[in-house]
Amino acid sequence: MTGTPIRVVVVDDHQIVRDGLVALLGALDGVEVVGTAADGRDALHVVDESRPDVVVMDIQMPQLDGIEATRRITARQPGVRVVMLTMNEDDDTVLGAIRAGASGYLLKGSGAEEVLNAVRAAYAGGMVFGATLASRVAALFAAGPAPRAVAFPELTDRERTVLELLAAGRSNDAIAREIYVSGKTVRNLVSSIYTKLHAPDRAAAIIKAREAGFGRS
Repeated sequence: MTGTPIRVVVVDDHQIVRDGLVALLGALDGVEVVGTAADGRDALHVVDESRPDVVVMDIQMPQLDGIEATRRITARQPGVRVVMLTMNEDDDTVLGAIRAGASGYLLKGSGAEEVLNAVRAAYAGGMVFGATLASRVAALFAAGPAPRAVAFPELTDRERTVLELLAAGRSNDAIAREIYVSGKTVRNLVSSIYTKLHAPDRAAAIIKAREAGFGRS
């Protein structure tokens, strides 16, 4: 590839994954890795400073998850394309990433060539999904119209699930067991919910949630 290289930022909380992606992408003609970040919050600063063309983004990260980071990045810099690279392939997460503005979604088992092609395609303005996800994504979009407007649209799908369980009176430990994540992940999600709802504590968040109809099922 000739001309200006594609400027890429790599975001993943596992250093070995970051280093591997940097080595992979940095060895490719026409691609320049201009920054890395270990969590979603750090990614916002790195993207603001480095002004990349494409961000390769993990989803499950401390401080700020990849979907919310993607939402904020694409809102602040609409020209930046984000390709999710994650172990998570459930439908809600895939749709959440797309709604947040992601231009692609790959699983971490994807081959090197698939990752490189995704970066190039996203840079060119395309939407990219791994071979195992493409048919599922097409089916999800063919299933019907977009869902109706919901309360607290600023929350991610995962945060909405957690808020529903909070409003139903579940403890953090119970929520972790129910959605199959660690207690630390639940604490991070709850903290993010407080921030987005401008709720000073759990009780305030539950009151707002119940007023909006959460926790009634």
